[in-house]
Amino acid sequence: MTLPTLQVLDVEARERDVTLRMPFKFGIVTLREAPQLFLRVTLRLGDGREGRGYAAETLAPKWFDKNPDLSNEQNFQQLRDAVAVAAGLYRGAGAPATAYGLHADMADAHLAACAGRDLNPLVAGFGTALVDRAVIDGLGRLLERSAFQMVADNTLGIDGRTAPDLAGFDLAGFLAARRPADSIGARHTVGLVDAITEADIAPADRVGDGLPESLEAAVDFYGLTHFKLKVGGDIDADLDRLRAIAAVLDRAPDPYWATLDGNEQYGSVEPVIDLWRRMQADPALARLCDAVLFIEQPIKRAEALAHDVSALAALKPVEIDESDATMATFAQARELGYTGVSSKSCKGFYRSLLNRARVAKWNGEAGAERFFMSAEDLTTQAGLCVQQDLALATLIGCTHVERNGHHYVNGMEGVAADEQKAFLAAHGDLYHAAGGVARLTITGGQIALGSLRTPGLGSAVVPDFAAMRAVDLGS
Repeated sequence: MTLPTLQVLDVEARERDVTLRMPFKFGIVTLREAPQLFLRVTLRLGDGREGRGYAAETLAPKWFDKNPDLSNEQNFQQLRDAVAVAAGLYRGAGAPATAYGLHADMADAHLAACAGRDLNPLVAGFGTALVDRAVIDGLGRLLERSAFQMVADNTLGIDGRTAPDLAGFDLAGFLAARRPADSIGARHTVGLVDAITEADIAPADRVGDGLPESLEAAVDFYGLTHFKLKVGGDIDADLDRLRAIAAVLDRAPDPYWATLDGNEQYGSVEPVIDLWRRMQADPALARLCDAVLFIEQPIKRAEALAHDVSALAALKPVEIDESDATMATFAQARELGYTGVSSKSCKGFYRSLLNRARVAKWNGEAGAERFFMSAEDLTTQAGLCVQQDLALATLIGCTHVERNGHHYVNGMEGVAADEQKAFLAAHGDLYHAAGGVARLTITGGQIALGSLRTPGLGSAVVPDFAAMRAVDLGS
C-alpha cells in the first residue's frame, strides 16, 4: 500500500473560556476557570487535495510546569508558545511526509526549540500533541476514514523511529490488532476539595444545576464503578479522607475499582510506602485497598526518576504520569521499578500508541501481564476534546478512562447553541440535553463509543471557529 503523504499549509488557533461549576483541586492548584485552545490545520495531500483538521485541549495550569512562581496565565502562555513552535515547524517542513513521518521529522527540532524558550519537555509535548491530532483528524476527513481504520492499516505511516527500543517488534501486527470497544468505563475523579457526602455541602454552597455535587450523589447519578482518588501528601489527612471515601464506596454491593493519584505530592518513595502500609492496616480501608489497581506518580518529578521504586511496586503497581516527559521516559522508568505509564491526549497520540506497543513487547518477553497503561484526563471538555481523548483511550485497549469534565463543568455550557445541537445530532450516544445544555452521557458507569467511528479523529462535528477569539501563533 502506498501511504498518503501530506504538508501542513496553515495552523490557526482559537480559544474560549471554560468556567468550572465547582473548584477542582489537584496537586498544588485549585482550578476554577481556564481557556480551551482549538486548532485548525489546513493540509495538502501528495495528490493535491486540500482539507482541514481540528483538535482541542484545555490549557491547564500547574501540571505541565509546577513552578509556584509562575502565574496561571504564564502557564497558559507556555502552552500557547509550545503550540506556536510546533505550528511553525510543521508549516515549514519541506517535502510531503506521512502523518507520523512529519511528527518524527520534527520531534528533535521541536524539543530543542522549546528548550530555547525555557519550555520543559512536558510543555513542549503539548505543542506537537495538539498539532498531530489536528493533522490526523484532517487526513481522516480527506480520506473519509476513521482514526481507528488509519491506525489498523497504518495509513499514518507509524514506523517506530521515535522509539528505537521497539526494533524487532511486530509493530504492524500490533497496530492491526487495535480495535475500538463499544463502550468504556468512566473513572470518576475525586478531587482534594470535593464533597464526599451530601451532608458535606452547606446550603449556601450548593450549585443547584441538576448535576451531582458530591461523590455520594455522583455514584448514584452515573452508576459509577471506577474512581480516581487524589491524595495530598499529608498522610494523616489523606487517611482521614480515604476513610470518608471508602465509607461511601463500600455501600455498593457489587465490586468497584480505584486508582490512587499522588500528583507528585511526596518527596520520596518511603512516605508513599508508609501511606500504603497504613492503609492496609486500617480495617476501614480493607475493601478500598483491595480495589486499588495502581498508584499514579506519587513522587515529585525532580525525584521520581532518581530513585528505585521497586519496594513500593512490590506492594502495588506504580506508574509515571507527569514524569512521562519524552518518548524515552517509560523505558527509563521501567529500570527503576515502574511498570505503568499514563496516556493523556495532551502528551501525544503517537507516544500513547508506541508506549502501548512497549507494554505488549515487554509483557510478551516477561510471559506475564506485568506492564500496563492507563488512560488519564486533564480536564478534557465535552465536544471535540473529550471525543479525541476517548478515541485514543480505546485504541490503546483501556477499559476505563479517568473523566472529570462531566463533574467539574456543566457539559457544553457557554458553547454556541448551534454547535451543541450539532454534537447532539451527530453523537447522540455520547450526549444528551439537560438543564439547557448538552452533557456527556454516563449510564451504568459506561460511556458509549460507537459514534466515534467517523471520518477523522473521533468527531463528525467541527467547532465553530467564528464564535471564538483568535490566538496569534506567528507566521
